[in-house]
Parts: sequence; structure tokens; C-alpha cells
Amino acid sequence: MMIEPSVKMASFQPSIFSDLKQYTDLKRHEGMKLIDLSLGSPDLPPDERIRNVLVEESAKISSYGYTLGGTKRFNQAVSHYYARRSGVKLNPETDVLQTMGSQEGLIHLPIAFCNPGDVVIMTNPAYVAYEAGITLAGAVPFYMPLLEENGYLPDIEAIPDEVAKKAKLMILNLPGNPVPAMPNAAFFDKVISFARRYNVAVLHDAAYSEFYFTGTAPFSFLSIPGALDVGIEINSLSKSFSLAGARIAYIAGNSNMIAVLKQLKSNLDYGVFAPVQEAAAVALDHAEEITDRLRSEFVHRRDVLVKGLHDIGWTVSKPEGGMFLWAKIPDGADDRAFVFEAIDRSGIVMIPGSAFGTSGAGYVRIALVQPADVLEKAAGRLKIMVTRK
Repeated sequence: MMIEPSVKMASFQPSIFSDLKQYTDLKRHEGMKLIDLSLGSPDLPPDERIRNVLVEESAKISSYGYTLGGTKRFNQAVSHYYARRSGVKLNPETDVLQTMGSQEGLIHLPIAFCNPGDVVIMTNPAYVAYEAGITLAGAVPFYMPLLEENGYLPDIEAIPDEVAKKAKLMILNLPGNPVPAMPNAAFFDKVISFARRYNVAVLHDAAYSEFYFTGTAPFSFLSIPGALDVGIEINSLSKSFSLAGARIAYIAGNSNMIAVLKQLKSNLDYGVFAPVQEAAAVALDHAEEITDRLRSEFVHRRDVLVKGLHDIGWTVSKPEGGMFLWAKIPDGADDRAFVFEAIDRSGIVMIPGSAFGTSGAGYVRIALVQPADVLEKAAGRLKIMVTRK
């Protein structure tokens, strides 16, 4: 019997992430000691309170039925979190939707709002899941470049009028992956004005919202006047609370958009395991103290690695948030070839910038997912890449 993939599968070729995984597995098998700074997978354990409640709830016989979406406890915890941290008032019944991690939500969301041929405005570079969701919906991406001279914020005013009139959705991610640019109120005001003018829904991916290194609270898109009229925010507990494997996230904001997504989700799954939702609620209830420790650690890591890279001649700015560095390759080499050479010569694993879009060519993304002393060692090992011929 001949098995043939669908035509659409041609859009989902093996990624650089798969290639790097195979290559690093081979190198480890050969005995090479690698420092892996590629994936943004948290290396810090979840807070003890989160782990304890997950154990306790999992021991209950009553915990093993379908949740059929977000539990009342989880939705209320999200609502309370937004009120405390960002001053945003959400109705937990109509303005919050639980998803199985933000990846699931991001990939399915364009299906709910886009018809084939509709335009989705996104950045270049950008997190790879956005384009996967756009492809599944049969929509067409329009790319806004992230340029250093603009502080890596997209230029909303540069979107052509003919593109804006065809657009259904805009996807933003601040602080971002792979580029850890920080938003401000003036930028989000422009986004809201654009969305109203052209009737474009806005999705803000806030997965790194608790990774802010200045100020006293995360900066939510929904906190800007008018944002709830035009958009939603998706946030994951994977990064901020070290619950990556638990697969728990939420979408919050415009109630009409949430209603559409609830209808879609009711056809896709039966909700996240109840103990995971309870553990997530505990995390959100104690977000201030849990994320204070997280930020302290990541600020230290950022400072150590930025200094180490500067000392060996790399050009890299010090980000005000996020869990990555976006670094320009010293001699403008091909970024994909560079990361494989870096593995061979230094044992450091990074992601080539072009994996996230054409505007990422010539850069590498470095994840701050190792202790500071290991990051310092990594910078020292990378010195050999500056002098390569």
C-alpha cells in the first residue's frame, strides 16, 4: 500500500530544530561535551508549592475525568492575576479560555478567524508556530521586519493600505522570541488605532511577559485603553512558572473572540488534566514572589553572557526582557553554517536566526537556559569562532 501525504504537508518540512537535535545527539554519542543554548526550555524547577499541589491533586480519584475546558478555579485565577498584575478587569466566564499550551492555541487560532486568502500580519523574524497556524488556515502572511534601528519594534505605519484592507489578523509578540524587544504604550496605541481603522483582530503573544527586567510589573497589551475592543492575549505558564511539560496556557481578552475560539475548542479537545489546572492556578496566585526569583536569576544570566560576548568581540545588545539574546554573527557568516561549525569547534548549541524568518539571517538566538557560570564558560568557548578563517 502506498501512503501519500497531503499536498498541505509540503508546507511542513523538517525544521532546523530537528536537524540540530540529530546533530547534537550524534556529537554527544561521540563524547563531545556540549552546552545547549538552543531551545527556550526552562531549566529552573517549578516552585515547591506548585509541585506539591500537583502531587496532592493527582492522588485524588476524582481528578481523572474530563475537564471540558478551563475549570472555574483556573479561569478565576487568570482573572485575578490580570487584575493584580496589570490592572485589567476580566470576566472569568466570558473573557478567558484555557488552551493546551500556547503552541496549540497559536496554531489553531487563525482557523477560527481567517478564510483562505485572508492576510495575517506578523513579524519577520517571528516564532515559528505563527506561520504554521497561518498555513493551516490557508491564509497569507504579510511580514513586518524587525529592525535594529527601530528598537526591533515593527513599523505599523509602514503597512501598505492595500494589505491592511485584506488583513483579518495581526500577531505580535513582546517581549519577543527570537528578538527580545520590549513594548511601550505608544506602540500599542498605534496597534489599536490600526486595528480599529481596518477592522483587524489583534493577537498578542505574551509568553514572556514575566521576563521584564525594568519596572515593577509585566506590561500587558490588554492594559492599554481600547485593547479589549480589538484583541486578545495568549500567555503560557511554560516559561514564567517552569511548567513547559504540563502544557497549560490561556487566551484572555475580547469576549466575542473568546466565544469563537470556545466554539472551535469544543471540537478539538476535552480540556487539560484537572490537577495541572489546579497547579497552574496556584502558580498564578503566587506569581509575584515566584517570578521575582525568576527575574533575579535571568537578569544575572543576561548580564554575565552579554559581558562575556562583548569581551570576545561580539555585537549584542542588552535586552530589557525575555529569555534570549539576539546576537549578530561577528563576520556576517551564513547563520545556519555558523551554528553547525560552532558545535564542531566550541561545543555551543544555538539557533540560526534565519530559522525564524529571512530577516534573521546573520544572527543567532541564544537561550539563557543555563546557570551563569555555564554561560560564562560558553562565551569563553565561543572566542574561537571570532578568529576562525
